[in-house]
Amino acid sequence: MGQPAERESGERTAGEGARFELPPGQRLQKGWPVTHYGPVPRFRPERWDFRVFGATADGSRPRWNHEEFTALPYRSVVADLHCVTKFSMLGAEWGGVPARTVLELAPPAPEVTHVMVWAEYGFSSNLRLADFSSERTLFATHKDGELLTAEHGFPLRLVVPHLYAWKGPKWVRGVEYMTTDRRGFWEERGYHNVGDPWKEQRYSYQEEPGEGPEL
Repeated sequence: MGQPAERESGERTAGEGARFELPPGQRLQKGWPVTHYGPVPRFRPERWDFRVFGATADGSRPRWNHEEFTALPYRSVVADLHCVTKFSMLGAEWGGVPARTVLELAPPAPEVTHVMVWAEYGFSSNLRLADFSSERTLFATHKDGELLTAEHGFPLRLVVPHLYAWKGPKWVRGVEYMTTDRRGFWEERGYHNVGDPWKEQRYSYQEEPGEGPEL
């Protein structure tokens, strides 16, 4: 694992610029509740890998084992976490591999518009490529300088600070590049396809035309 990078300058925002208020409908949470669907997977380092597949630029399907992935450049981002269940945790320091690093090492084809982030047990979450490629989107291995616990996503979870936390799955195993949008696990079950907490995009019935494929 690389050395933790210098903390960014006090940002703890879910959107552009520094915001210190909570998004609509959220409450401040002390501590970090454990929320997830299904059991906590057992980590087996000898079996773990991270894969990129779908519409890659050269048709390849890059793969990293655990040692290789955690040796990629490390970066830290200070950002809030906003759960759709209405709690917000402010000012956490997340450390890990930037999503942009994965995009650089495994470039998507020019026609890619979305990604599907895949996790253990077939769990998935779809993201617009613009959200995934944000400089603050991170495949996190650490929080506040400590390794993530299994309940919070060890060995790898995605953090997308400007979207609701369900858009950042725990126990991530890979990324699929897509040329058309497709709903992920919670999006198929009634959650908003975009998930911007500052617009309070919680549920699919709130979607405007063009914000998601038909259910």
